Amino acid sequence: MTDDLFVALRARVRGEILRNEPMARHTSLKVGGPADFFVTPADRDDLQELMAVATETGTPFFVVGGGFNLLVRDGGIRGVVISLTRLADRERLTENRVRVEAGVANRELVRFLMQEGLAGLEFLDGIPGSIGGALAMNAGAHGGSVLDRVEELVTLHDGRLRRTRRDEFDYGYRFLRLIPGEIIVEGTFRLEAGTEREMGARVEELWLQRAISQKVGYPNAGSFFKNPEGGTAWRLIADCGLRGAVEGGAQVSEVHSNFLVNRGGATAGDFLALAARIKEEVKRKTGTSLEEEVRIVGEP
Repeated sequence: MTDDLFVALRARVRGEILRNEPMARHTSLKVGGPADFFVTPADRDDLQELMAVATETGTPFFVVGGGFNLLVRDGGIRGVVISLTRLADRERLTENRVRVEAGVANRELVRFLMQEGLAGLEFLDGIPGSIGGALAMNAGAHGGSVLDRVEELVTLHDGRLRRTRRDEFDYGYRFLRLIPGEIIVEGTFRLEAGTEREMGARVEELWLQRAISQKVGYPNAGSFFKNPEGGTAWRLIADCGLRGAVEGGAQVSEVHSNFLVNRGGATAGDFLALAARIKEEVKRKTGTSLEEEVRIVGEP
Protein backbone atom coordinates (compact mmCIF):
# COMPACT_ATOMS: atom_id res chain seq x y z
CA MET A 1 0.00 0.00 0.00
CA THR A 2 2.77 2.45 0.85
CA ASP A 3 4.41 1.93 -2.56
CA ASP A 4 1.12 2.57 -4.37
CA LEU A 5 0.49 5.60 -2.18
CA PHE A 6 3.96 6.95 -2.91
CA VAL A 7 3.31 6.66 -6.65
CA ALA A 8 -0.02 8.47 -6.30
CA LEU A 9 1.50 11.22 -4.20
CA ARG A 10 4.39 11.76 -6.60
CA ALA A 11 1.99 11.92 -9.55
CA ARG A 12 -0.48 14.40 -8.06
CA VAL A 13 1.13 16.46 -5.28
CA ARG A 14 3.49 19.32 -6.18
CA GLY A 15 4.94 19.86 -2.72
CA GLU A 16 7.73 18.03 -0.89
CA ILE A 17 7.19 14.34 -0.10
CA LEU A 18 9.43 12.57 2.43
CA ARG A 19 9.18 8.85 3.14
CA ASN A 20 9.83 7.22 6.55
CA GLU A 21 10.60 10.65 7.96
CA PRO A 22 11.60 10.74 11.67
CA MET A 23 9.17 12.99 13.51
CA ALA A 24 11.98 13.86 15.94
CA ARG A 25 13.12 16.25 13.19
CA HIS A 26 9.79 18.05 13.27
CA THR A 27 8.91 18.33 16.97
CA SER A 28 10.27 20.72 19.56
CA LEU A 29 10.78 17.84 22.03
CA LYS A 30 13.14 16.18 19.50
CA VAL A 31 11.50 12.78 19.93
CA GLY A 32 9.13 10.70 17.83
CA GLY A 33 9.29 7.75 15.46
CA PRO A 34 8.93 7.90 11.67
CA ALA A 35 5.95 9.04 9.66
CA ASP A 36 5.18 6.83 6.67
CA PHE A 37 5.00 10.03 4.61
CA PHE A 38 5.69 13.63 5.56
CA VAL A 39 4.17 15.93 2.94
CA THR A 40 4.37 19.71 2.62
CA PRO A 41 1.77 20.89 0.08
CA ALA A 42 2.85 23.77 -2.14
CA ASP A 43 -0.37 25.78 -1.55
CA ARG A 44 -4.03 25.27 -0.65
CA ASP A 45 -4.90 23.81 -4.06
CA ASP A 46 -2.11 21.28 -3.54
CA LEU A 47 -3.49 20.56 -0.07
CA GLN A 48 -6.89 19.80 -1.57
CA GLU A 49 -5.28 17.45 -4.09
CA LEU A 50 -3.36 15.72 -1.30
CA MET A 51 -6.57 15.24 0.65
CA ALA A 52 -8.24 13.81 -2.45
CA VAL A 53 -5.46 11.21 -2.67
CA ALA A 54 -5.82 10.39 1.02
CA THR A 55 -9.60 9.98 0.67
CA GLU A 56 -9.39 7.84 -2.46
CA THR A 57 -6.80 5.52 -0.92
CA GLY A 58 -8.27 5.43 2.57
CA THR A 59 -5.05 6.81 4.02
CA PRO A 60 -5.11 8.28 7.54
CA PHE A 61 -3.58 11.74 7.94
CA PHE A 62 -2.41 14.06 10.67
CA VAL A 63 -1.71 17.80 10.38
CA VAL A 64 1.31 19.21 12.18
CA GLY A 65 2.04 22.89 12.73
CA GLY A 66 5.45 23.92 13.97
CA GLY A 67 5.79 20.71 15.97
CA PHE A 68 5.32 22.48 19.30
CA ASN A 69 2.80 21.29 21.87
CA LEU A 70 3.16 17.82 20.36
CA LEU A 71 4.50 14.47 21.55
CA VAL A 72 4.84 11.74 18.92
CA ARG A 73 5.22 8.22 20.30
CA ASP A 74 8.29 6.18 19.40
CA GLY A 75 6.43 3.96 16.91
CA GLY A 76 5.77 6.95 14.68
CA ILE A 77 2.69 7.82 12.63
CA ARG A 78 1.03 5.66 10.01
CA GLY A 79 -0.24 7.31 6.86
CA VAL A 80 0.52 10.91 5.91
CA VAL A 81 1.70 13.72 8.14
CA ILE A 82 0.85 17.09 6.57
CA SER A 83 2.88 20.23 7.17
CA LEU A 84 1.21 23.52 6.23
CA THR A 85 4.37 25.66 6.40
CA ARG A 86 3.97 26.77 2.75
CA LEU A 87 0.49 28.16 3.38
CA ALA A 88 2.08 31.39 4.52
CA ASP A 89 0.10 34.24 3.00
CA ARG A 90 -1.10 37.18 5.11
CA GLU A 91 -3.03 40.25 4.02
CA ARG A 92 -4.40 43.36 5.67
CA LEU A 93 -8.09 43.90 5.04
CA THR A 94 -10.39 46.82 5.80
CA GLU A 95 -11.57 47.84 9.30
CA ASN A 96 -8.48 46.64 11.20
CA ARG A 97 -8.88 43.10 9.93
CA VAL A 98 -6.21 40.73 8.68
CA ARG A 99 -6.35 37.40 6.81
CA VAL A 100 -3.68 34.87 7.77
CA GLU A 101 -2.98 31.40 6.35
CA ALA A 102 -2.30 28.53 8.74
CA GLY A 103 1.42 28.17 8.05
CA VAL A 104 2.41 31.69 9.10
CA ALA A 105 4.68 31.57 12.16
CA ASN A 106 3.24 33.28 15.23
CA ARG A 107 6.23 35.54 15.67
CA GLU A 108 6.21 36.50 11.98
CA LEU A 109 2.54 37.41 12.27
CA VAL A 110 3.18 39.67 15.26
CA ARG A 111 5.96 41.47 13.38
CA PHE A 112 3.64 41.97 10.40
CA LEU A 113 0.89 43.34 12.66
CA MET A 114 3.31 45.73 14.33
CA GLN A 115 4.25 47.14 10.92
CA GLU A 116 0.57 47.48 10.04
CA GLY A 117 -0.36 49.08 13.38
CA LEU A 118 -2.80 46.33 14.36
CA ALA A 119 -2.82 45.47 18.07
CA GLY A 120 -4.29 42.63 20.09
CA LEU A 121 -2.18 39.56 19.33
CA GLU A 122 1.14 40.62 20.86
CA PHE A 123 1.01 37.68 23.29
CA LEU A 124 1.53 35.31 20.32
CA ASP A 125 5.10 36.56 19.91
CA GLY A 126 6.26 34.37 22.78
CA ILE A 127 4.27 31.29 21.73
CA PRO A 128 6.31 29.18 19.29
CA GLY A 129 4.71 27.53 16.29
CA SER A 130 2.30 28.60 13.58
CA ILE A 131 -1.06 30.31 13.57
CA GLY A 132 -2.84 27.14 12.43
CA GLY A 133 -1.64 25.29 15.49
CA ALA A 134 -2.43 28.26 17.72
CA LEU A 135 -6.00 28.32 16.41
CA ALA A 136 -6.46 24.56 16.71
CA MET A 137 -5.64 24.62 20.44
CA ASN A 138 -6.87 28.17 21.16
CA ALA A 139 -3.40 29.17 22.33
CA GLY A 140 -3.17 31.96 24.84
CA ALA A 141 -1.05 33.73 27.41
CA HIS A 142 -1.30 36.62 29.87
CA GLY A 143 -5.09 36.65 29.82
CA GLY A 144 -5.48 36.57 26.03
CA SER A 145 -6.51 33.73 23.73
CA VAL A 146 -6.24 33.68 19.97
CA LEU A 147 -9.83 32.69 19.17
CA ASP A 148 -11.17 35.72 21.01
CA ARG A 149 -9.73 37.79 18.14
CA VAL A 150 -11.00 35.62 15.29
CA GLU A 151 -13.82 36.80 13.06
CA GLU A 152 -13.90 33.82 10.70
CA LEU A 153 -12.09 30.54 10.01
CA VAL A 154 -11.64 28.81 6.66
CA THR A 155 -11.29 25.05 7.01
CA LEU A 156 -11.04 22.10 4.63
CA HIS A 157 -13.29 19.09 5.19
CA ASP A 158 -14.36 16.34 2.78
CA GLY A 159 -12.58 18.16 -0.04
CA ARG A 160 -14.53 21.38 0.41
CA LEU A 161 -13.55 24.69 1.94
CA ARG A 162 -16.00 26.02 4.51
CA ARG A 163 -16.23 29.35 6.33
CA THR A 164 -17.25 29.50 9.98
CA ARG A 165 -17.81 32.64 12.02
CA ARG A 166 -16.73 32.85 15.65
CA ASP A 167 -20.27 32.81 17.03
CA GLU A 168 -20.58 29.32 15.48
CA PHE A 169 -17.45 27.95 17.21
CA ASP A 170 -17.44 25.60 20.17
CA TYR A 171 -14.27 26.65 21.97
CA GLY A 172 -12.82 27.40 25.37
CA TYR A 173 -9.65 27.13 27.42
CA ARG A 174 -7.07 25.49 25.17
CA PHE A 175 -9.54 23.83 22.82
CA LEU A 176 -11.47 24.33 19.61
CA ARG A 177 -13.92 21.64 18.58
CA LEU A 178 -13.40 20.67 14.95
CA ILE A 179 -15.12 18.02 12.87
CA PRO A 180 -12.90 14.90 12.70
CA GLY A 181 -10.60 15.37 9.71
CA GLU A 182 -11.23 19.13 9.47
CA ILE A 183 -8.11 21.19 8.66
CA ILE A 184 -7.67 24.88 9.47
CA VAL A 185 -6.54 26.72 6.33
CA GLU A 186 -6.78 30.38 7.36
CA GLY A 187 -8.21 32.76 9.90
CA THR A 188 -9.49 36.32 9.67
CA PHE A 189 -8.82 38.45 12.74
CA ARG A 190 -10.44 41.70 13.86
CA LEU A 191 -7.93 43.81 15.80
CA GLU A 192 -7.47 47.36 17.07
CA ALA A 193 -5.38 50.27 15.91
CA GLY A 194 -2.04 50.54 17.70
CA THR A 195 1.39 52.04 17.23
CA GLU A 196 4.52 50.05 16.52
CA ARG A 197 6.17 51.65 19.54
CA GLU A 198 3.39 50.66 21.95
CA MET A 199 3.15 47.17 20.57
CA GLY A 200 6.92 46.72 20.65
CA ALA A 201 6.98 47.72 24.31
CA ARG A 202 4.25 45.18 25.06
CA VAL A 203 6.13 42.42 23.23
CA GLU A 204 9.34 43.26 25.10
CA GLU A 205 7.49 43.18 28.43
CA LEU A 206 6.07 39.74 27.67
CA TRP A 207 9.46 38.43 26.55
CA LEU A 208 11.06 39.60 29.78
CA GLN A 209 8.40 37.78 31.79
CA ARG A 210 8.96 34.60 29.80
CA ALA A 211 12.75 34.88 30.04
CA ILE A 212 12.51 34.89 33.81
CA SER A 213 10.06 32.01 34.21
CA GLN A 214 10.35 29.88 31.06
CA LYS A 215 13.95 29.97 29.80
CA VAL A 216 14.49 26.29 30.52
CA GLY A 217 17.49 25.75 28.23
CA TYR A 218 16.53 22.34 26.76
CA PRO A 219 14.13 21.09 24.06
CA ASN A 220 10.57 21.21 25.35
CA ALA A 221 6.95 21.49 24.25
CA GLY A 222 6.00 24.42 26.44
CA SER A 223 3.46 23.81 29.19
CA PHE A 224 2.94 20.06 29.35
CA PHE A 225 -0.25 20.10 31.46
CA LYS A 226 -3.31 22.33 31.43
CA ASN A 227 -3.92 24.47 34.46
CA PRO A 228 -6.71 22.95 36.57
CA GLU A 229 -9.61 25.20 37.49
CA GLY A 230 -8.60 27.55 40.26
CA GLY A 231 -4.94 26.54 40.25
CA THR A 232 -1.71 26.22 38.29
CA ALA A 233 -0.12 22.99 37.13
CA TRP A 234 3.43 24.15 37.80
CA ARG A 235 2.72 24.89 41.45
CA LEU A 236 1.03 21.54 42.01
CA ILE A 237 3.98 19.72 40.44
CA ALA A 238 6.52 21.73 42.43
CA ASP A 239 4.63 21.33 45.71
CA CYS A 240 4.64 17.56 45.19
CA GLY A 241 8.45 17.62 45.12
CA LEU A 242 8.73 16.75 41.44
CA ARG A 243 10.85 19.65 40.23
CA GLY A 244 13.92 18.08 38.60
CA ALA A 245 12.38 14.57 38.52
CA VAL A 246 13.90 12.33 35.83
CA GLU A 247 12.78 9.41 33.68
CA GLY A 248 15.48 8.36 31.21
CA GLY A 249 16.44 11.45 29.23
CA ALA A 250 13.28 13.36 30.18
CA GLN A 251 13.22 15.72 33.16
CA VAL A 252 10.86 18.09 34.92
CA SER A 253 12.56 21.44 34.36
CA GLU A 254 14.25 22.92 37.40
CA VAL A 255 13.28 26.37 36.08
CA HIS A 256 9.57 25.81 35.34
CA SER A 257 8.00 22.67 36.73
CA ASN A 258 5.28 22.47 34.04
CA PHE A 259 7.93 22.16 31.35
CA LEU A 260 9.24 18.66 30.65
CA VAL A 261 12.60 18.87 28.90
CA ASN A 262 14.83 16.61 26.80
CA ARG A 263 18.18 16.51 28.60
CA GLY A 264 19.62 14.48 25.73
CA GLY A 265 18.75 11.09 24.28
CA ALA A 266 15.19 11.08 25.57
CA THR A 267 12.52 8.95 23.96
CA ALA A 268 8.82 9.57 23.77
CA GLY A 269 8.47 6.68 26.21
CA ASP A 270 10.58 8.60 28.74
CA PHE A 271 8.23 11.59 28.51
CA LEU A 272 5.14 9.41 28.79
CA ALA A 273 6.56 7.64 31.86
CA LEU A 274 7.46 10.95 33.48
CA ALA A 275 4.03 12.43 32.71
CA ALA A 276 2.30 9.37 34.19
CA ARG A 277 4.43 9.65 37.33
CA ILE A 278 3.54 13.34 37.71
CA LYS A 279 -0.18 12.72 37.27
CA GLU A 280 -0.13 9.87 39.79
CA GLU A 281 1.79 11.85 42.42
CA VAL A 282 -0.29 15.01 42.03
CA LYS A 283 -3.52 13.02 42.23
CA ARG A 284 -2.35 11.07 45.28
CA LYS A 285 -1.09 14.08 47.20
CA THR A 286 -3.58 16.78 46.21
CA GLY A 287 -6.62 15.01 44.76
CA THR A 288 -6.26 17.02 41.53
CA SER A 289 -6.27 15.26 38.16
CA LEU A 290 -3.90 16.86 35.67
CA GLU A 291 -4.66 16.75 31.96
CA GLU A 292 -2.01 17.00 29.26
CA GLU A 293 -1.94 20.19 27.22
CA VAL A 294 0.44 18.64 24.70
CA ARG A 295 -1.16 16.48 22.05
CA ILE A 296 0.02 12.85 22.17
CA VAL A 297 -0.17 10.95 18.88
CA GLY A 298 1.35 7.99 17.09
CA GLU A 299 2.05 4.32 17.65
CA PRO A 300 3.69 2.90 20.81
